Formats: sequence, C-alpha cells, structure tokens
Amino acid sequence: MSNGLAFAPLLPWAVIALLGVPAAVLLAIAAVRGGRGVGLRAAALAVLVLALTNPRAVRENREPRPDVAVVVVDQSDSQAVGERAAQREAALDAVRAALSRFDDLELRIVRTGGGDDAERGTRLFAALAQTLAQIPRQRFAGAILITDGQVHDVPADPAALPAGPLHVLLTGARGETDRRLVIEKAPSYGIVGKEVGVAYRIEDHDARQGTGVRRKMARVSLRRDGIELESVLVPVGKSERFSFVLEHAGPTVLELEVSPATDELSTLNNRAVVNINGVRDRLRVLLISGQPHAGERTWRNLLKSDPSVDLVHFTILRPPEKDDFTPLNELALIVFPVQELFEIKLKEFDLIVFDRYVLRDVVPPSYLRNIAEYLHQGGAILLAVGPEFAGVRSLFYSPLGEVMPAKPTGRVLERGFVPALTDVGRRHPVTAVLVDGSADPPKWGRWFRQVEAGPGSGVVLMQGLDERPLLILDRVGKGRVAQLMSDHIWLWARGFEGGGPQAELLRRLAHWLMKEPDLEEEGLRGRIRDGRLVIERRSLSPNPPRVTVTAPSGATRTVELRAAGGGLSKAVVETGETGLYRLDDGTNTVLVASGAVNPVELSDLRATAERLAPVAKATGGGIAWIADGVPDLRRTRPGRTASGRDWMGFTRNGSYVVTGVTQVPLLPGFLVLVLVVGGMMAAWYREGR
Repeated sequence: MSNGLAFAPLLPWAVIALLGVPAAVLLAIAAVRGGRGVGLRAAALAVLVLALTNPRAVRENREPRPDVAVVVVDQSDSQAVGERAAQREAALDAVRAALSRFDDLELRIVRTGGGDDAERGTRLFAALAQTLAQIPRQRFAGAILITDGQVHDVPADPAALPAGPLHVLLTGARGETDRRLVIEKAPSYGIVGKEVGVAYRIEDHDARQGTGVRRKMARVSLRRDGIELESVLVPVGKSERFSFVLEHAGPTVLELEVSPATDELSTLNNRAVVNINGVRDRLRVLLISGQPHAGERTWRNLLKSDPSVDLVHFTILRPPEKDDFTPLNELALIVFPVQELFEIKLKEFDLIVFDRYVLRDVVPPSYLRNIAEYLHQGGAILLAVGPEFAGVRSLFYSPLGEVMPAKPTGRVLERGFVPALTDVGRRHPVTAVLVDGSADPPKWGRWFRQVEAGPGSGVVLMQGLDERPLLILDRVGKGRVAQLMSDHIWLWARGFEGGGPQAELLRRLAHWLMKEPDLEEEGLRGRIRDGRLVIERRSLSPNPPRVTVTAPSGATRTVELRAAGGGLSKAVVETGETGLYRLDDGTNTVLVASGAVNPVELSDLRATAERLAPVAKATGGGIAWIADGVPDLRRTRPGRTASGRDWMGFTRNGSYVVTGVTQVPLLPGFLVLVLVVGGMMAAWYREGR
C-alpha cells in the first residue's frame, strides 16, 4: 500500500494560469498601494485556484512481483569432456539452493546446446535473448551462464547485452592443453580419375600460455572410405597437403586422425572428416558396330541422348564373304584408326561396346589382347551379339573370349519369347527396378532370336527361350563385362507388342559397367533423415549379414535388417550423437555424418574466460571457476555493484502491480464555497472600517 498526492484539474492548466496570474498581479498592486483586506482576498483567491487544481489524496493497493533470475546451462558436446558435466550439474544445484532463500526472486533455468547447434557452435546468448523476451524488463534481476567459456554467439554490440548483471560460472580447469587437426582447404567436388588434394594443419594449444606451442612431430593416419591409405609423421603447426585419385563417382569420405598429445584434454578434435563428391567428366564410349542389322541405331541413339557421353562410333561394313583383295583403306571414307583406338588412346575410354562385331582381320589379335588387358585393369566391355557369334568368325574365338562370361554352343534359336528376369535379376539393381510394382510376369513384347550359350561365369539377370541365359554380367580383374545374347532389343524400342523398358535397361547396364555406386549389387549405404540413421543393404543373397554400427563416441551395436524387396534390406536407428557413424557388414564399410562433419563446437575444447570476460564486465557481472567453489549469491540495490571477489549479486527491482486505487478530494465543493465566500466577506468587512 502507498499514499500520495495527485491533481485532477477541473480546467486545463493553461486556463488556470491565465485566470490566476492577472488576479495575482492585481493583488500585488493593491498591496503596494496599501489597500486594506489584500491578505484576505489573496487567501480567498489561493483557495479558489487550489480548488480548480482539484487536489486528491491517492492510496494505491500494490501487489509485489518477484524478480526473475535466469540460469543458462551449456549442454554442448564440449561439456562432455572430463568432469565438466558433473561440475555443471553440481553448480546448478548450488545456484538453485542459494536462490531459493529469496522469496522475492523467481528462478528460470534454460538448457541449450548440442544436437543441431553443433554446426554453428554454442549459442547461449540466443537462448538467453529468447528467455528475456518473455520477462518484463523491470523484473529482470540478472543471469548466470554455466559454461566452459567456448561460446560462439557473444554479441559485439554492448546495446545487445541484457540490462542487468550477467555472471559466468566456468566448468573445466585453468591450464588445459589440447591438440586439434584443422582442415585448411578441401574441395567439395572432384573429377573421377583425377587427383584431388586436402590441406591440413596440426595445432597444439597450451592454455596456460594462451598461444600455440609447437611440438616436434605428430603422426597422422589417413583413411579413405574406411580403408587406411597411409600413416605419416608431420611437423606440428605447419601446413601439409595430402593428394589422392578419386576412384569412383559419388561421395568419398576422407578421414584424417592425429595421434594424441601428452596430457591432452580430449581426442574429440584429433580427427577431421572431408566429404568429396566424385563426378564424372564427360564419359567416353567407343561403339564398334560390325554386322549391319535393324537394331544398330538403338545403341547409338541411347548413347547420343546422354549429354554427358562423348561417343566415338565406327561401323565396319565389309562382309566376311567379300574377298576381292580390295585394300582396306579403299573400302571406307576414312582409314579405320586401329592403332590410335586400341593402343594409344584405349585407356581413355570408360566403356567399349561391341555390337554384332565379326572377326574380319580389321582389328589384329594383339589389339584385342590389349582390350582384354584394359578390362583386367578396370575397363568396361559390353557385348551385344547376333547370329555371327555362333559362327567361326565369332569374337569368342579371339583373345577376348577369355574374359567373356558366356560361351556360344553354335546354335541360334529363332522363335518368339518374352525376356524374363531370373531370381538373381529380381534382386540386382540393374534389373530389379524393371518389374518394381508391375505385373508378374511383366507385359513385355516378344523377341524372336537368341544365341544359345553354355555354362560360364558371372550372374544371369535375364533369361530367354527355355530359361537359357540372355543377359550375363561378370567381373574380370578390376573391370566389368556384360553380354546380351540377342540382337532383338530393338523390337522394344519400336514398341512391338507394347515394347519394353529397353532405355532404362540399357542405361542402367551401361552405368553399372562404369561402376556407378548406386548400382552396386553388394552395397551398404547409410544416410541421416529426420534425426535418424537409415541403413540400406543391397545384396544378391536373400539373407544379408548383420550390420555393426559404431557411434562417434565409440559405442557399438548390431542391427538386424529387414527385407524391403528388390534385393534391398533396411533398418532405422535412432541417433543421439553428433559426428561420424561407421557402418560395417563384414565386407563393406560406410561412414555417415550426423550433423556437422567438423563441428565448430569441437574446434577448441579448452575452458576459457577470455570470450565472456568483456560481457561480464560491461554488465557489472562476475566470473568464477566452479572448481574454486560457487560464489555466495546476494540481492543488491539498483545501481549498486553486483559482484565481488567471492560473491555475485542479483538486483532487487521492487517491481509491483497496482491492484486498486482510492482517491479522496482534499477540497470538497462545500468547503471551497465556505472558504472563498467567507474570505471575500471578511475582506469587504475589513475594507469598510
């Protein structure tokens, strides 16, 4: 409750002044001339003017409102180092207990950091500002930040700081030492087959000196897609560079890990990860057509329709029965560049396609042997055969026959059939999508010719007449080879009897030959979606192995996969950590980044007071190390010092809410009338004597 005096003028203040000033002047003149009754007239006039101001006695019923203290608790990943988490919780309990002694103080606790914030670092001031927006300014008593000091959103403008003391309780300890590996420069993309480089540096920090302290040497291990490439000794504090050749399209994960230093705080930032997405330059494909046939342009149209393909196409038109001793250089518009294609520039091609090729002594056996060696070293060959493959001039009876997955029996089967997928074909990524969601068997058009093949190597994805092999895939050395035992796929392209998925089949077949990662038949993949780890395992086996998941902290778990159709098995795992997850099925190893790959939060793990000291000073707050004990917490008056050597203060604002107001007029109308009239009558009486 509070008492006071208030005015509610009956007329505007300007009008009251306009009436009162002339009257006062006349009274002054009368007083100078010695007029009688001036004092009484002045008293009556004063009562009248005061009555016009309408003075009132005001009594307010006030309800005190408690002040609000805010405690922001840092739960970022760096707080998991050493005993910091235990220090943080102990300090929070101490603050809660100390502030509970004050009945006029309300405590609000905000926990923030970790998870999605790791990429941008610790953002305590954003959480504080969001909380202060819900608190009336006149009720804010002060705030405490419980953190290790590694805060990444400290405002540079003092105007953005809270209008009250901001205190800091630091976890960790003075004089901490840490080593970290810094990626200075790394590409996001690279060309497959080309060299890419990553620049990095090792830093040793000694918090006691506040500067980087160089150590002599440190060992760095380099791994690509989980496979160790090399381990080297490098000088600390000096920029180094590591180069390697991108071997495949898609993501390549490069890990760099430095050995720990003596008495190091943590090894969380001793490792760095670089994701490089491999993209192919324009793919170079060599298409060699032999025997002319109706479907010759099917392959050319497919390859020419892809803007990322550079196609070199040669057609050899000389039939085998033509034997008139005409020189080869007179049978073509240009001389067939045999040596240039099959010796000088052979390794520049990503794929070689033989479309109904016939042995005509145009390409010598030595060059065909070069092609076989090209396949062993990582090349790709596609063989689309016709009736000539069953004859004596078959390409099988050349050095290339050693790398072919199917051997001709000498028979050509010519009757209608509908191509069908084998059990393996329904699981292989090249052909599984051809029947995904469609009728079984699919309604495809018929073919009318197939070259019979005997048992061989590789896997059969499609079968034709009497379940004989129609499409066979195989791996030879580091390369890949595919064999299509019919030349009638062009019937699908023409839409015969409804046609079929020839474009999708040939496209996926060509990309499998060129080692597209998404088309690997035995592959393991993982990705983060909606905060969960999605694991996908593709296999030709109906019983895929279990997958071992290793979290960034090193904790492992075994995951069972469930069949999802088309040779695919899946599982979903909850992720609670930021960093790199490792998936291993015994054959394949995959790395998946959850959140930031190299988070700012882990760039420097040392506890420090340097970042928050200017903020505490500007707001009148204090800084203390929890290891030295939590300071005494007090209430202070506005404008007074809010911190000392062993104490921290919270402002007592005295905020309140008015719940009721009582107003009593000091000059009631009747009293004013009596005083004014009585004064005037007394003045007249005095003047009449």
